[in-house]
Amino acid sequence: MTRTAAWLACLLLMSAPAWASEATVTGKVYQERDGKPGRGPTDPALAGVQVSNGEQIVRSAADGSYSLPVRDGQTVFVIKPDEFRFPVAANGMPSYWRHYAPQGSPRLKYDGIAATGGNVRNWDFALEPVKDADAARAGFEMLVFTDSQTASRQDVGYYHRAIVEPIIGKHPARLGTTLGDIVNDDLSLYPQINKATAQLQVPWFHVPGNHDLDMDAGDDRHSLDSWRAVYGPDTYAVEEGGASFVFLDDVVYDPTAKPKYVGGLRPDQLTFLANYLKSVPRDRLLVLGMHIPLFDAAPGRETFRHADRARLFALLKDFPNVLVLSGHSHTQQHYYHGAAEGWQGSKPLHEYNVGAACGAFWSGVKDSSGIPDATMSDGTPNGYAVLSVKPGGEYGLRYYVARAPDDYQIALHAPKVLRKGAYPAWGVYANVFMGQADTLVEYRVDDGAWQSMKRVEQPDPRLVVENVADDTAERLRGFDRSPEATPSPHLWRGALPTDLAAGAHKVDVRAVHADGPTATASTTYRLQVANP
Repeated sequence: MTRTAAWLACLLLMSAPAWASEATVTGKVYQERDGKPGRGPTDPALAGVQVSNGEQIVRSAADGSYSLPVRDGQTVFVIKPDEFRFPVAANGMPSYWRHYAPQGSPRLKYDGIAATGGNVRNWDFALEPVKDADAARAGFEMLVFTDSQTASRQDVGYYHRAIVEPIIGKHPARLGTTLGDIVNDDLSLYPQINKATAQLQVPWFHVPGNHDLDMDAGDDRHSLDSWRAVYGPDTYAVEEGGASFVFLDDVVYDPTAKPKYVGGLRPDQLTFLANYLKSVPRDRLLVLGMHIPLFDAAPGRETFRHADRARLFALLKDFPNVLVLSGHSHTQQHYYHGAAEGWQGSKPLHEYNVGAACGAFWSGVKDSSGIPDATMSDGTPNGYAVLSVKPGGEYGLRYYVARAPDDYQIALHAPKVLRKGAYPAWGVYANVFMGQADTLVEYRVDDGAWQSMKRVEQPDPRLVVENVADDTAERLRGFDRSPEATPSPHLWRGALPTDLAAGAHKVDVRAVHADGPTATASTTYRLQVANP
């Protein structure tokens, strides 16, 4: 290289913007005390707090300081310890992250991430102490939503009135999450739905779904820029009350494929998880929140890339208390991963695939309040779940139907009338929303002896009735008709006796859950003497 060429190369290097290569972010983690933006003289430093760029993790020093390398497009965030909480941002969401995107996003329909410039100094993060850290470690509850999937302002109204409004100020949850598909492709609705969710006044953490993608992005790297502009990192961790939560973007976007996404994880996400798990005690409850389930929706179809699942399972196998929460399916079931899926842990890995807040996409006949029925194809009404975190890595789960009493855990279907003396070929069906293969479901007639019901994998007759009504209607019964009923994994049947006296008979059903209260429901049917 000539002297002139070397001089030109040096000049180009000196004049290159800071974001052209890897930079180093510096800042401090501190305890917010004065209630004013920024660190004040009475806000003490916090040592030992984990800060991450989505791959590496460092801990703040005695003076609260940290430094992290960053590349264009990365997000720096704090991993909140048990005894602290995040300040609330202007949009009502937790404030704990900052993007490094000097040039911003490429041109996208929904804007993406605005250019942040090359500043890498004074990236300070505040944390607020919880009022009673010891009480938090004794257990707490977390609200779990998935697939609110609002396609319009009207849908946001349904979400607000059906899911949020009934529990405002009535739930003691310490955390909340929405497991993806926050909206249904219209990313401009984020401010409206955030406004509704923020009314719960619960720290809320989001996971992206396939309907949260920038579908005009050229590759996976920028496919969540508009989502990230609002919600921050797509993969991160939060600690609360003796449990560790890892929220993961598991939607891999490929604009050349059909469909344009598949379930999976990027190498940087696995690197982050591996680094984070180094600090997690083995006996601690570890909860993974994601959108696309780890199990296959149908045999022979990789809903979630098996190679990525194997890498994930390898990182988790030594942790005895792991729970996976997922959405996406618009049905509800419990799935236990074992050797067939490549799981090598000491006990099966429990995945709870949560019923959607929007149910079957806000479809079905509207009720007197103007809200669609929204029952899902497996017969589960729309609603949300509650995770109860308990000491010692234990947990409990419960599902709540939107706008229904808390004890509505079983939906029954039975014929209204049967012929007295007929062959007992007709039965009562019980859809136990949180039912599993080993759930004990029993029934009795007229306070008689309890009898076991048989688990059957078939469509819920309640939804079949709606399908027939939609088929035979001369006009649309709703904006969108109810979904076609599919076999339900939590449906039980018991034969109804016809050798009783003519008249009405009461049927009681109970479901005994191993980790929760016994659920009950009742209905009636009538026996009639038929004329020859």
